[in-house]
Amino acid sequence: MDEGDYFFWLNLSSGLGVKKILLVQTSFLGDVVLSTPVIDGISQLYPEAEIWIMTTVQSKALVERNPKLSGCITFDKRGAEAGLIGILKKAKELRDSKFDLAYSLHRSARTAIMLYLSGIPERVGFKEATASFLYTRTVAREKDAHDVIRNMSLLGLDNFPEQDFELNINRCSEEVAKGIQERENITPPYAVLAPGSVWETKRWHWSQYKKLGSDLITSNGLKIVVIGSSNEEDVCTAVCQNTPFVNLAGKLSISELIAVVQSANLVVCNDSMPLHLASAFKIPTVSVFCATSPAFGFGPWRNKAEVVEKESLSCKPCTRHGGHSCPTGTELCMKGVEADRVLSAVNRVLAT
Repeated sequence: MDEGDYFFWLNLSSGLGVKKILLVQTSFLGDVVLSTPVIDGISQLYPEAEIWIMTTVQSKALVERNPKLSGCITFDKRGAEAGLIGILKKAKELRDSKFDLAYSLHRSARTAIMLYLSGIPERVGFKEATASFLYTRTVAREKDAHDVIRNMSLLGLDNFPEQDFELNINRCSEEVAKGIQERENITPPYAVLAPGSVWETKRWHWSQYKKLGSDLITSNGLKIVVIGSSNEEDVCTAVCQNTPFVNLAGKLSISELIAVVQSANLVVCNDSMPLHLASAFKIPTVSVFCATSPAFGFGPWRNKAEVVEKESLSCKPCTRHGGHSCPTGTELCMKGVEADRVLSAVNRVLAT
């Protein structure tokens, strides 16, 4: 019996007594988007069970309307629930919720300790997780694959046909989407530019975003909508200065961001959350990878998309997740991709 068959029969036999399941994913927003196929997978394995998710306060809006979920628990791990006291309080909350089974996509020691203290009888995590010995069962994480596949490996990849691995972010209603479009004067057709990232070395240079946006207006007749968090307002302002672009940086909730992206005709972004949101809604996308690489598993997923990057740099990729400054001081990966190259990629994805 191979590992996939083992997990299938183990789930089938144990699933009869499983009434309430917790999925834990408290990573970045983009990671949460890439985790949504796991919700569908759990639902297939345990069709009669309640499925809950624990995620960050910021990510709640991405998943709370998922029809497969019975509820969403937030964990403010870097805020009000930080530190040992936060872990203990959250463990008690989980204990009181009486879950039968927990799956943890997050690989931190904090998560392993919290679930152990929660007393959930069966706790499944990755073998590669820190403090994995605190789980009752561990699974080898798929290597050298897209993060969607790596996440699904927690459930046993042989249990599901790969076509089931779809990102599942609920669209906002047409009424809500139109309301935001009217409020911000961004009726389609429009392109979304997302020049920010938590990590500075993931940011394609703002001047090239600016040139690309102007070229898209001229050559494709698209309005330009620039999005970003409140921490990315400076770079978004630089992109929009002296242009007709609509700057929404710092103005949108996650729900409003969903509404803006789902109605876009095109998304151009860095290696960041808007890339994965565009994949979820099958929006044509061009992503510029600067310090990182799509080989790390965070590229587009099943939408019309291309990745553009500066080739033949001995220093690239310099880190797995990006950094706050260029180690060489040259910023060649951020400045070395010309807007004309990205425009050519845009025209290809829009033509297919």
